[in-house]
Amino acid sequence: MNPRKLRAALALGAAASVVALSAPAAAASPAGIVWEDSCQAGYQCGHLDVPLSYQDLSAGSARIAVARLPATDQAHKLGTIFYNPGGPGSSGLFAPALTPALHARFDIVGIDPRGVGASSKIHCFTDPSQLEVLQRALGTFPLTREAERQQIADTRVVTDLCEQNAGPLANHLSTGTIARDLDRLRAAFGEPKLRYYGKSYGTYIGETYANLFPGRVGSLALDAVDDPVRWSTGPGPMSYRLHGFEDAPRALQSFLDACGAHCTFDYGKVLDRLERGPITVTDTAGQQVVVTGQSAIARIHDYLTDAQAAPQLAAFLQALADPASSRVPAVQGGPPDIDSLLGGGATLCSDAANPRDPAVWWDYARRADRVARGFGPFDVYKTLPCATWDVTDTGRYTGPWNRPTAPILLLANRQGDLETPYAGAQRAERLLGNARLLSLDTYGHGSRGKSACIDKSLDDYFVAGAVPAPDTLCAPD
Repeated sequence: MNPRKLRAALALGAAASVVALSAPAAAASPAGIVWEDSCQAGYQCGHLDVPLSYQDLSAGSARIAVARLPATDQAHKLGTIFYNPGGPGSSGLFAPALTPALHARFDIVGIDPRGVGASSKIHCFTDPSQLEVLQRALGTFPLTREAERQQIADTRVVTDLCEQNAGPLANHLSTGTIARDLDRLRAAFGEPKLRYYGKSYGTYIGETYANLFPGRVGSLALDAVDDPVRWSTGPGPMSYRLHGFEDAPRALQSFLDACGAHCTFDYGKVLDRLERGPITVTDTAGQQVVVTGQSAIARIHDYLTDAQAAPQLAAFLQALADPASSRVPAVQGGPPDIDSLLGGGATLCSDAANPRDPAVWWDYARRADRVARGFGPFDVYKTLPCATWDVTDTGRYTGPWNRPTAPILLLANRQGDLETPYAGAQRAERLLGNARLLSLDTYGHGSRGKSACIDKSLDDYFVAGAVPAPDTLCAPD
């Protein structure tokens, strides 16, 4: 659950969100892909009904929405690549072309996993006023003990509402169940083996699929790789175990080194100033913006997920250092789907072992803050709802992770990834039964589309099954 997206959602209209939350579920349909009449230009939309529970087939069904981007060279088409952009809670319905060569030779099928977008979703709220607590509960991290107590109380209100209103789907949203949906989709599209590109959380779906169905693995390209063991098991909050915050100082230093003399601000002094109170700045649209320490870290974090956003990050930090003479980039984009974000939260809490005492998040956040100032608490508090949200899925998968498969291609950014740290990709290469890590020499989240070397390797992998030599390092474009 992304705090920045939640803040944007609340700022742009809570009442409209409740209307969406209250929409009735679609009626059941026959087995197989049902194609629909209307869709975004260039795509073909449809859906597949799957079991709500793979352990109890009498429990009902869930609907999975798909959209197919047809291969441009249908006469020489090689098959289908399934796509997931991450999350959990993010829509993957309208997949990008991946690369020109892959778009030519493959249909690319985007999916909204159960709980997300146009697929079956949970609905936690029944009244617009209930949404007001979301910003306090999930849109920040506490700096004081008093703020911590309030955030725990607000979070409990949200999770209590979800337990009351979400319905049975909330207990069938683990990645193990989502991976089983993916296998149903593979079969429905007539593919004997799975071809799949997954980014971020999508890599955990791929890792889970590979170990549930090792004999059905064709080509899995996993970009910005999660460590499956740390995701699913271990002590402490899952958001601490993954240690994404450890890559923040490396990515930040990479940015500062590249910026060099062009950056006249002192990053440490900017954070010191924010600790004394909010800073009011003007954005490039002429609007006054109040920046707190927490909102600054969230925005810096977002900029550091893409090295190509370095100019915007430099402008943001310069404006905080000198508000009178500099402007911050205006924030673009509309409100997210709150239902989908909370569905993603249910997936996180179903997948991972987490403490049941919300008070322990404080100590883990302080420990992480000593490693990465600001970024540590930002990361750790993402999973606070898992302390009080009692969701369990009998389809949850926790290993083993080393079942023999066809070769799996892993992609990761060597200079730091704040969402899925580089060390996690290195561990995944050792954990999985047959994986090869290809590294990109930059920072940020995800490697596809940022290097001709990476994209050529993706083409070679999906078309010919070729993986790069061990320890191959690509340069960014």
